[in-house]
Amino acid sequence: MDFKQALKERANYIEDLLKKYMPKEEGYQKTIMEAMNYSLEAGGKRLRPILTLEACKVVGGNEEDVIAFAVAIEMIHTYSLIHDDLPALDNDDLRRGRPTNHKVYGESMAILAGDALLNYAFEVMLSNSINKEDSNKYLCAINEIAKSSGIYGMIGGQVVDVQSENVQISKDKLDFIHLNKTAAIIIGCMRAGAIIGGANDEQLEEITKYAKNIGLSFQIVDDILDIVGDEAKLGKKVGSDIENHKSTYPSLLGLDKSKEIARSLIDEAKLSISKLSEETELLDGLADYIIAREY
Repeated sequence: MDFKQALKERANYIEDLLKKYMPKEEGYQKTIMEAMNYSLEAGGKRLRPILTLEACKVVGGNEEDVIAFAVAIEMIHTYSLIHDDLPALDNDDLRRGRPTNHKVYGESMAILAGDALLNYAFEVMLSNSINKEDSNKYLCAINEIAKSSGIYGMIGGQVVDVQSENVQISKDKLDFIHLNKTAAIIIGCMRAGAIIGGANDEQLEEITKYAKNIGLSFQIVDDILDIVGDEAKLGKKVGSDIENHKSTYPSLLGLDKSKEIARSLIDEAKLSISKLSEETELLDGLADYIIAREY
């Protein structure tokens, strides 16, 4: 089976899992469930849940043990997109080819939908962890995701990103933004999957290196696509970084140098993952996909 087919099958598998965990749209508060599900059902690459499953597998674990975490990480990612699109932040009207959440449900409901997805994600993880015989490793995995999505990860990166608009920043600060806003949650979900899979310290170190490097490369490619990408393929408006006066790798270093750095990060990621197993085809393919993607 070629990589594209394998990736499609994995993404479809994640879609099926999400449907099982989505909240039922009922009760007086059903509008919030509708808003949550609207964004969850919008599609996307589903890379983070796939990486969660693959991290568990590559260290010899059973991916069934980490399904709830894979679903939860997509909920956390989706909440962050809902909030990112709000007028107070990126002010985007399109996401994955559809009107953004606040354009459909209004700003107040979009804020609540994001909050609800974050809380529901932890409910899903905890409810699938508290009765486990080895519950400590599940709690450690939840802690990884909490840190990577909070003030020392994704939210912390978002804060510095917001404060850096209309300001010329250093490459060091830009690296901080990329590492925390984008790479941290990828590191967190892969470390969580690996921990549940029974990774030892050496395996966890290589997983972390892989996740960090593909996460950084992913954001650099995002910056590049915001300049040269096809709006129809991206499913969102291009040029928003320039419009919002944000510093990016291309704006600081140029397109060619940015592409070179992104490629180097992918090569380093593949070297790290090769130390874990001989069966890393999907993780190798995902790394190459990140650098070659058009959306």
